[in-house]
Amino acid sequence: MVQPTRLTPRQYASRPTWETLKGEITLYMTNDMGRNGYYEQKPIAELMGEMAGTVDPECVLAVGDIHHFNGVASLQDPLWLTNFEWIYSHPDLMLDWFAVCGNHEYRGNTQAFMNYGQVSRRWMMRSKYYTKVFDHKNTTIRVVMLDTTPLIDSYRQNTGVYPDAAKEDAQAQLAWLDATLKNAHEDWVVVLGHHPIYAYTTKKESERIDMQRRLLPVLHKYNNVAVYACGHIHNFQHIQKKGDPIDYVVNSSSSLARPVKPTDGTVFCSPAEGFTVITADKKLLRLSMIDKEGNIIHTVTKNK
Repeated sequence: MVQPTRLTPRQYASRPTWETLKGEITLYMTNDMGRNGYYEQKPIAELMGEMAGTVDPECVLAVGDIHHFNGVASLQDPLWLTNFEWIYSHPDLMLDWFAVCGNHEYRGNTQAFMNYGQVSRRWMMRSKYYTKVFDHKNTTIRVVMLDTTPLIDSYRQNTGVYPDAAKEDAQAQLAWLDATLKNAHEDWVVVLGHHPIYAYTTKKESERIDMQRRLLPVLHKYNNVAVYACGHIHNFQHIQKKGDPIDYVVNSSSSLARPVKPTDGTVFCSPAEGFTVITADKKLLRLSMIDKEGNIIHTVTKNK
């Protein structure tokens, strides 16, 4: 009788520390990973699967640029296989994936990106922006998923490259965010979007200025947002601004990272590739930055 092949899990020196990442609610955050498995995408995907066996995440929050470079053309685009299905194939990643568009999705068919749930039961993107509450053992966390590309003028104006950006009603999204935060009474509120509000980057400053001008007044209005986390910059950053209760987090690329250096308010930065584990307990929120070797290289901690 032929015995089934048993795969030996990869050895990670940091594996014994993974237990510390578990909380009442545990979530994965990944972004900027769509490289057809190349660079570090496949190894990091395997790491995410291996770690999931220990930390038991409830879902994956996929915060844009799942598909470099021109988004997807349709629900049948082969990029769905080469960027997603064949890469995030570990049994412990057969979870709900809550996604939002990045700027690269806006180069293609954003409706097809949103509607992929018609093909994959993992894909939970029900609209361009939305909110999801996780509730377990008397701990609650509200995750607010934003569609940031239409909030930035340079994308809206470049209709030849980003045809769908100007079609979105930015003011309607901001009004929805205001109403959502007004009625958010969970233990923790975390807002996610693809683009940063604050970050070191060589990308055009107008992107951050537009985000600051449009989002900051709403995020500060009800004094209940703990963290704003994003991708787009392809490195890890943790920024705190004087007098601002919100921690600003940049999650690195899960495939190909870029150099970084400190900027105003930098607490930590790293050019490592990786992903983030979000851990919520009643009185403690942690965002743990994980490099491609599975090491916890920095933790953003919020206490009540």
